[in-house]
Formats: sequence, structure tokens, C-alpha cells
Amino acid sequence: MARYTGPKHKVARRLGVDVFEKDSPSLRRRLRTRPGLHGRRPRRRTSEYGLQLLEKQKARATYGVLERQFRRLIERAQRRPGETGEELVALLESRLDNVVYRLGFAKSRAMARQLVNHGHVRVDSRRVTIPSFQVKPGETIEISETAQEIPDVVQRVAEERDVPPFLRRDGTSGAVLRRPEPGDVNVLFDVRQVIEFYAR
Repeated sequence: MARYTGPKHKVARRLGVDVFEKDSPSLRRRLRTRPGLHGRRPRRRTSEYGLQLLEKQKARATYGVLERQFRRLIERAQRRPGETGEELVALLESRLDNVVYRLGFAKSRAMARQLVNHGHVRVDSRRVTIPSFQVKPGETIEISETAQEIPDVVQRVAEERDVPPFLRRDGTSGAVLRRPEPGDVNVLFDVRQVIEFYAR
């Protein structure tokens, strides 16, 4: 399955947000400076299109979604009866790799994606290896016994972590209680700008 494998710090600095959850001291220090030779120069005034593009790129990088897949999510959100921005966030937050991350079983969405790809995650006792799998309300998510021996996972499970209101965590398992709503999570991008970008 396709995914971005290039330099993550460079992308985070370009977008001005730690979209990959790296949280390293060097990135925190340099996040306000764009990458490249002329990164310290003041930014030029960005056009409306440029601002919308930047927000769209933040959304894609945050959830690890490539352009074609992201466009399909937008089209799917537009077909739903609710407000398009809310539907888009609900679709992104319902992805299996994101749910594993939000439950606190992985330190980043990239790690959560790897756990899913390697078959370490079960949904309603079924092994699922598709990171974009849409988890529905009432379904339970479990980490396999093999994954429970991975040091990073052991550390994450041992930590007390607040989970969003639409999820419930119990040890090495969790459940989706309801559909994600706008107030449940803080996203790093402006949803309205993303929708306007695709409405052009």
C-alpha cells in the first residue's frame, strides 16, 4: 500500500505543524523556520489558493493519506447528508490506523499503520490488515498477543492516556462507542479551507 516515505521533518517545517507526531527537540526548535537555503527569509503573502492548499496538505500528512484516496474521501463526505467538513473528519477519525492511535496503542499514526499492516489488530475478533478500514460504532478493537510483547506497545499500554469521547479503552482492547463528532478531537488543519479547495 502506498505511503509517504520521504523526510518527515522537512514536510513538518514546510507546513509549520508537527503533522507526523515526531516531537523531537530539533524539530521543535526549527519548526518556525522553513526548510532550505532561504528558509529564514520572511514568507511572501500567500494567496487564498495557497492557504487552502496548505491546509489540505496538513490534513493529508496528518492522516497519512495520498491525494487520490483523500479526494475519494472528500467525494464520499459530499454525498453524505450532513455538513461536509464534519463528515470528512468523521471519515478520517474512523480509519482503523487512526483509531488504534487514538486508543493509545501506538505513539504515532505511522506506528499504528504498521501494526495494522502486520496483522496485529483485530476488529470484532477478525484480523484486519487494511489501515483505511472504516471502524463502525459498536465494533471492538484488540491488539494481538504478539503485539503485546513489542516494547513500544507495552510502554503505551502501561501509560494512562485520555481517549476521545467516541472511544473506550480497556487494557489492550477498545471500542468505538459512536460516530466521531466535531468537538471530540482537535485537528491540526482548517476543515473549511480544505472543503473550499476541492469546491473550486
